[in-house]
Amino acid sequence: MKKLPIGIQSFSDLRNKDFLYVDKTEAVLRLIVSGKFYFLSRPRRFGKSLLLSTIEEVFKGNKSLFENLFIYDKWDWTQKYPVICIDWSNVKHSTTEEIEQSMPLFLKRIADAYKITLTSKYASDCFLELIEQLHQKSGEQVVVLIDEYDMPILDALNKSPEIVDDIRQSLQ
Repeated sequence: MKKLPIGIQSFSDLRNKDFLYVDKTEAVLRLIVSGKFYFLSRPRRFGKSLLLSTIEEVFKGNKSLFENLFIYDKWDWTQKYPVICIDWSNVKHSTTEEIEQSMPLFLKRIADAYKITLTSKYASDCFLELIEQLHQKSGEQVVVLIDEYDMPILDALNKSPEIVDDIRQSLQ
């Protein structure tokens, strides 16, 4: 009997460690081929992070993880895309200053993984520079996945309305 994946948010962990997985790759494939931008809003603990992890693995071309799943023989696994996955639970975000300091470091770690050097200082400039360099290096469109998008604002709600508005504007 397979283990239940309680609290598992990584598709590769789920598949490599033989957890139970209900195949949702048919829906993933439909999302990928039928649109460009999506906003997924679901209650907490509803599988959004696992879904993003699954989409990330598809775009990275990790075919072996999808063996015996719907998408396995329907996706071109030779096609690999650069992926920027921003998880706001891993970026300091208590103030706009903290975002401006931590986000460039977060993006530079992603750049390092792709052997790219970012020279920009500010978060928005680093983000744009990373996208441009990834596209130039790969020749492919860059996939951007954002998880826990609401965390900076939700965490600021117990602070002043000015801080909440500053963070909201910074994220914009």
